[in-house]
Amino acid sequence: MTMAAVISEISKSDKETRFLQSAVLALGLALAGEPALAHHGWAWTTGKDIELAGTITEVKLGNPHGILKVDIDGTLWTVEVGQPWRNERAGLKDSDLAKGVQIRLIGEPAADPSDKRLKVERLYLGDREYVLYPDRK
Repeated sequence: MTMAAVISEISKSDKETRFLQSAVLALGLALAGEPALAHHGWAWTTGKDIELAGTITEVKLGNPHGILKVDIDGTLWTVEVGQPWRNERAGLKDSDLAKGVQIRLIGEPAADPSDKRLKVERLYLGDREYVLYPDRK
């Protein structure tokens, strides 16, 4: 076998290896992102607003969005509020969303009724309204 033939075979092998590695990486990224895509956005909701009122029992704020646990008539709901910039734009301070605070929520619940989860469009602390998604009002 000539030197040119050996180099040609090595190059072909390297190209096939790089292609296979790229394909596996792309598939891995696609599968890893699927739960995030299913969770974020509005696709998992009913598309219709409901109103809930209760007491905040747990708070985790930050990216990709804040999460509150809210006791609503003895049932614990997971409530998604906005990203930090969205909450700030609405006038909310992190200290406003604290354990023990009474809150009224308007937003879209999960399409699965057994999933007690709500994506908040706007909320009320006392008489003050905080609009997280003004384009969805």
